[in-house]
Amino acid sequence: MGFLLRLFSKNGLFVFFIFLQLIAMVLIFSRNSMQQSWIAGQTAAFNSWVSGYIDEGASYLKLKQINEQLVAQNKSLMKEVYGNNGSLKPQFRKVHDTIGGGQIYTFVDGEIVFNSINRKDNYFTINRGKRDGVMPKMGVMAPNGIAGIVINTTDSYALVQSILSLNKIKINAALKKSGYFGTLTWRGEDSRIMHLSDVPKYVPLQIGDTIVTDGKSAIFPQGIMVGKVAGYEVDSKTGFWDISVELSEKMGNLSKIYVVKNLKKAEVSKISDTLQATINKEK
Repeated sequence: MGFLLRLFSKNGLFVFFIFLQLIAMVLIFSRNSMQQSWIAGQTAAFNSWVSGYIDEGASYLKLKQINEQLVAQNKSLMKEVYGNNGSLKPQFRKVHDTIGGGQIYTFVDGEIVFNSINRKDNYFTINRGKRDGVMPKMGVMAPNGIAGIVINTTDSYALVQSILSLNKIKINAALKKSGYFGTLTWRGEDSRIMHLSDVPKYVPLQIGDTIVTDGKSAIFPQGIMVGKVAGYEVDSKTGFWDISVELSEKMGNLSKIYVVKNLKKAEVSKISDTLQATINKEK
């Protein structure tokens, strides 16, 4: 208390001056419409500024919920696009895959836990496992294209062989425009580039042509995006095109993924095993 008394005794005139200024300002702004409108405008601007930050913060807090909704919608859309033709009655018709358009796929969404792109054989781990129905030899897609194939699982996680693996993974892929298909492999040179081989050299090509999965396996549905033609030349050893494919998915930036489950895979595998046994007998 003594401190306050000493403070006011030393600075009394200054405090009194400030007090008079405050009274003058109150009288000016309370009795003049121009000043009142200025105060109202400044108050409204301040309120808008505060409200903007509050709205931005609320939107940020909702990002996780919005992201989960988008993932669910994307998974539902993929089921609709690549899902099933099982309700169609059997009939003779032209098809573009060996299974006759009858593949039925479901999708399990997940996230990347660990990823590598700088080795000869690359892998990534996802937070989905046996409890989620994930099993070895299932395909893994990302939002912009194919990503790899499951090779091992635990209850909660799965190890995926990345498409960036030297001589350990081969994907059936095709030119979307012409339908000619070949084998897609990685040569360990560039994480953005894979090579499509076995395409006859008489097939017309252009830089920028789209490459997609051809559906001739039990792993990926037909029409999944792979990338675009970045360059091409005739392989002197085989006489076929050697096509450089720029991947549509940035493998070093993977986050969200979808595991592809083919509900008819066992049936397809059984037929393939029978065919292989027949070939072996003929030999």
